[in-house]
Amino acid sequence: MSAEKEKRQETILNLIMKGKIGTQEELTAALEKAGFKVTQATVSRDIREMSLTKVAMSDGTLRYVALKETDENLSEKYRHVFCEGFLSMDNALNILVIKTVSGMAMAVAAALDKMNFKEIVGTIAGDDTIMCAVRSVEDTANVMSRLRKIVSER
Repeated sequence: MSAEKEKRQETILNLIMKGKIGTQEELTAALEKAGFKVTQATVSRDIREMSLTKVAMSDGTLRYVALKETDENLSEKYRHVFCEGFLSMDNALNILVIKTVSGMAMAVAAALDKMNFKEIVGTIAGDDTIMCAVRSVEDTANVMSRLRKIVSER
């Protein structure tokens, strides 16, 4: 990792810990104010590489947070993010479609990916919809059952 990238990502962590940054545009503007020349694509890559995700705050706003890989309660944090954004799910054979709160699909998909369901081949997220490619129809039913259990435990 280049020194500039390392410094930029360190600044991103400081910015999201100190402020209520909820969009890539806000993060880009804050980085530019801190002296970095960045594009939206660079900020997007940094967010992905740093495993940043959005969470809903008590006032209903969304805010970026860092999910650290070293946290002991990591799986619980992923479950929390999943449950906070989850609205419903349905399937079309082996394609699982998950509806989320608007703007939360990427965070919910990232949390789902980190849950390491061996049955899920991959996920694609939009603004409020996630499509998951699942290995088989039977696996889709099993995944849906496990996800319903996670949601019901909240």
